[in-house]
Amino acid sequence: MTGTRITVWDILGWLASDMSYDEILEDFPELSRADILAALAFAANREENTKILITAV
Repeated sequence: MTGTRITVWDILGWLASDMSYDEILEDFPELSRADILAALAFAANREENTKILITAV
């Protein structure tokens, strides 16, 4: 996320491993709930764009 060395993929991995938002925020206080939601939105948008590109071919 902006201003940290934490990537979207890190956040997605933690969520996939069943960490809660609260656990992530406790372990990484430099993050906010908005950062976690932004990571999810980024991943959803990337998935949609990938689907559009594959469908267009």
